[in-house]
Amino acid sequence: MRQKEILIIEDEESIRDILSYSLRKEGFEIKEAATGKEGLDLLRDSKPDLILLDLMLPQGEGDTGKAGSYK
Repeated sequence: MRQKEILIIEDEESIRDILSYSLRKEGFEIKEAATGKEGLDLLRDSKPDLILLDLMLPQGEGDTGKAGSYK
């Protein structure tokens, strides 16, 4: 059975590290991105089961109004 994959898009490294550590301990496969652009690049290569997106990314990269462009 395939591990569930979670993509974390968070600019603050300490928050990203805590989330990644906790979720890996629970058996999830984790991909990490520090910017919206990095997150989009990872989305082109994989289809995560869940995306944890920091809505307060610098320069509006976490703006949910752009969600349609991620498809």
